[in-house]
Amino acid sequence: MKQSFNENWICYKTGDKENAFAVTLPHDAMQLDERSETSAGGVNTGWYEAQDYTYEKTFILPEKAKDEKVILEFEGVYRKATVYLNGEKVAYHSYGYLGFYVDATKYVKFGEENVIRVEVINHDQPNSRWYSGTGIYRPVWLYIVPKKHLRFDSVKITTLDYKEPKIRVEAWPNAAGEVKVEIMEKQIVTRKAVAGESADQTDETIEQCIDENAVQPTVQNSDKASDKIIALEILQADGKFSREIALPGANLWSPEAPNLYTCRVTFGEDIQEETFGIRVVSCTPEEGFCINGKRVLLKGGCIHHDNGLLGACAYEFAERRKIRILLDAGYNAIRSAHNPCSKALLRACDEMGMLVMDEYIDGWYIHKTKYDYADEILENYRKDLKDMVDKDYNHPSVIMYSTGNEVSETAQKKGIALTKSLTDRLHELDSTRPVSCGINIFFNFLSSMGFGVYSDKKADEAAENAKKKKAVGSEFYNTVAGIFGAGFMKTGATLYPCDVKTRDAYANMDVAGYNYGIKRYRHDLKKYSKRIILGSETFCADAYRFMQEAKRDKRIIGDFVWAAQDYLGEVGIGAWEYKDYAPRFDGGCGWVSAGSGRIDLTGKPLGEMAYTRVAFELEDLAIAVMPVDHTKDAHSPSAWKMTNAMESWSWNGCDGNAAKVEVYTRADHVKLYINGKCVGTKKPKNDCKVFFDTTYQNGEIKAVAYDANDNIIAEKTLTTAGKETILQAEPELTCVNADTDLCYVRMRYTDENGQTKPLARGRIKLAVKGGELLAFGSACPYYPESYQSNETDTYYGEALAIIRPQAGAGKVVVKAESELGNAETEIEILD
Repeated sequence: MKQSFNENWICYKTGDKENAFAVTLPHDAMQLDERSETSAGGVNTGWYEAQDYTYEKTFILPEKAKDEKVILEFEGVYRKATVYLNGEKVAYHSYGYLGFYVDATKYVKFGEENVIRVEVINHDQPNSRWYSGTGIYRPVWLYIVPKKHLRFDSVKITTLDYKEPKIRVEAWPNAAGEVKVEIMEKQIVTRKAVAGESADQTDETIEQCIDENAVQPTVQNSDKASDKIIALEILQADGKFSREIALPGANLWSPEAPNLYTCRVTFGEDIQEETFGIRVVSCTPEEGFCINGKRVLLKGGCIHHDNGLLGACAYEFAERRKIRILLDAGYNAIRSAHNPCSKALLRACDEMGMLVMDEYIDGWYIHKTKYDYADEILENYRKDLKDMVDKDYNHPSVIMYSTGNEVSETAQKKGIALTKSLTDRLHELDSTRPVSCGINIFFNFLSSMGFGVYSDKKADEAAENAKKKKAVGSEFYNTVAGIFGAGFMKTGATLYPCDVKTRDAYANMDVAGYNYGIKRYRHDLKKYSKRIILGSETFCADAYRFMQEAKRDKRIIGDFVWAAQDYLGEVGIGAWEYKDYAPRFDGGCGWVSAGSGRIDLTGKPLGEMAYTRVAFELEDLAIAVMPVDHTKDAHSPSAWKMTNAMESWSWNGCDGNAAKVEVYTRADHVKLYINGKCVGTKKPKNDCKVFFDTTYQNGEIKAVAYDANDNIIAEKTLTTAGKETILQAEPELTCVNADTDLCYVRMRYTDENGQTKPLARGRIKLAVKGGELLAFGSACPYYPESYQSNETDTYYGEALAIIRPQAGAGKVVVKAESELGNAETEIEILD
């Protein structure tokens, strides 16, 4: 029996139980911490003064369970978690991004109260290069299982053949006995919702709950009908077993058709179920990356583990929403940078057809921050990788592993050997997926000469003065990029020593991960005929070039932009802000996010996302405009931003201002019209973007794309919003499930027709009934306030509220007040 263990906890700063407060997991205590100029985490974590926290819960186990085993699963605790049961220490787990199990059988009492206490340590800053969160930020589960049971995570399903579908099922009972294996076909139910399917809803009810503007994935749900058994095997097992099962006529899993099956293994009274897909991954120099024999080009984005305004909390609904937004934007793959992602995110990827490169860690044995995991990795990596594979194995969406990110150790003899050890360990655990590692090519060369390498002296200086610290590792490289720009980084990677300092490590992995090395592609493919290249971290501006290179050579298998969606921490590296939103450009306290996303912190696609879609050949034409009120003004420096252009021509009050217009197209040439008058014709050259310097006028701007024979390919129009300003409160879903869903409500200043007015700005105050306001804020990378407040400023006319619905309340009522108008909306709650 598996049950949620997420309710009825209390949390408090360690040593201050008098001020304990009630929480429901997942929970991110770092969102409660102060931010200050003296924060040791500094620019890495968004200036939060990270503290240590303790979580406690009292629970009772039934007397009838006393002859069974009690297991607790923690999916993720950041970090250095110590677990106590009834006063006794029962577990310690250091790495904050991998889950762990606790066998509580010997320590619990049945029929009376038990107390569990989890202490987490995060005050030893800096220990991360981004916002980590603090506490039990992923779910916790309680298992009560028979003494004779299947070992946890031992059920593994491998596709042996996709042409004549056949799988292998492996499992490991802890005793001898009869095992039954059933393969079940899921009944498919299409629901246009972000997450949180309800078995009580009829299709008609579901459709009535849909907001036409909401994010709308198709998900699979077997709750409404019994799963059909398509294969049944019964065998005697004494220890680990393996059985091959043919599945004639079974549907394959692919990004276009993510068909899923369930494998149910029964051993005595114990039952384990695993969802899987039938698919085979291959990666060869001759055919490139393939799923079921068909080449798939990875058009990917890097993401961090946080969920924007929610901090690190891995709500299943939030994880699903993130994947749906990324898919709708045009990505077909994500890189889980720079740590293993949550189980919820993998489930979403399986069901929606998003491909995943799951990454182990940010650094190896050389520190990037003083208190990171570097001192423990050599001792722990073999177990860590097993835990990661156990989590990933049955997920068809996971198509590749990465052993690390920008690990300059790969330029050293010791690190080259470790590269092989990590790759070999993953091959030993899982022979079905290729292994990569993201290497910053230029950084390897610089680090080999001593630049940016960690030392205790530098770390101590950093601790004494966070504002004047000496950057090391990837942060050093980010700093260099911010000063000299993206071109310097990519050109530096072409230097001959960069090849020397990477080639041996690349030989010890299946796929060579190139961070910012696109200018090396052609040279290296010519020199290394068997090398397979993945752009493991790239600039947005290189999306077009990547596509052209990948068309030429199948050995280029994909591209992962930094970053697909903005994230907390690494503040300002991709932000393009003006003084009215960011009064300081130094990345100091007040800055909270990187600003480095084609999609912003609230889930809104930006102009760079429109460029990416055209580069990826998903759209023919798009227009974006730099904020016309600041066309010639100074902005914060950024190497990870093309520009801050957005798809809007609503710059009311800016008539006569200089305007910079970007048009994205793969056409032969494009003409730009303002209020019917042609203001220029441009031909894209070695890219799919052109720029027009013009004068802003209220009205209409239109781009027309033509082929070489002057035939119209596509047209795109933007219009100016009307004079009236209205506050809109727009829920992404108009009905939600009380147990599983969250309410995302976007606040927008619009005209009478609902068109956003980016220059309308004003503070909004919320009142919520029928739910708990989890977060409220804007996407601005400079945000000195707390997302825990019920009041926020807007950012280019928008803000976002996230609410947890209250069971039994009937509906969530959201009332918003501002000087520019008020708004109200209701969301039905399904219990």
